[in-house]
Amino acid sequence: MRISLSATGLFDPRQLAAWSAERRKAIHKAVARGMQSGGREVRDAARAQMRTAFQVKRASFVSSMRAKVLDKKPGRLPALLVGSKIPWLGVHERGGTVTGNLLIPLLPGRIGPKRFRQVVDALMRSGNAYFVEKDGKVILMAENIRENAAPLARFKRAERARTGAKQIKRGQEIPIAVLVKSVALKRRFDLAGSVQRTLPRLAGAIQNELAKT
Repeated sequence: MRISLSATGLFDPRQLAAWSAERRKAIHKAVARGMQSGGREVRDAARAQMRTAFQVKRASFVSSMRAKVLDKKPGRLPALLVGSKIPWLGVHERGGTVTGNLLIPLLPGRIGPKRFRQVVDALMRSGNAYFVEKDGKVILMAENIRENAAPLARFKRAERARTGAKQIKRGQEIPIAVLVKSVALKRRFDLAGSVQRTLPRLAGAIQNELAKT
């Protein structure tokens, strides 16, 4: 999300052009400093919203939200870029539908996509993964065999919790994931709202720096 501040008076391009080149340069630097200091509050508010919206397991997820000042063009006032490089974060901010052949892990908790791919790849390589249809659903299954003890560990615990069984017998089928064609995701991450609420403090930081010029 890019935030740009505009106002009458000093920030009007015609008024700004009336200043000397040296004065315009000083104004440009002051606005950049204000955005740099005020941008930290914008970033922290967005990170707080992430903690509220998601079950955060890794600090790196929250720290991916950054605020960067864009001030390389001397002819334009700086802008503040707020966002994360995590590609799927945007769909949680907007809401929407993800389509395709999607495997949803049958676990009570979260498993990272990289780790889940490793589990599925290990089962596929060993020939111990196959699809069955149950109650109109397509389920990826695997047998409880010694060769796949490590990748199946979490899924065996989940199966014991579902069925109440004390143990999973050797050769018993274990559900791994359900295959779906689409997943509807509700809007759960209010990035715009968290940013908007910090704009008065951001504007105040810019005004403080301008007062020093």
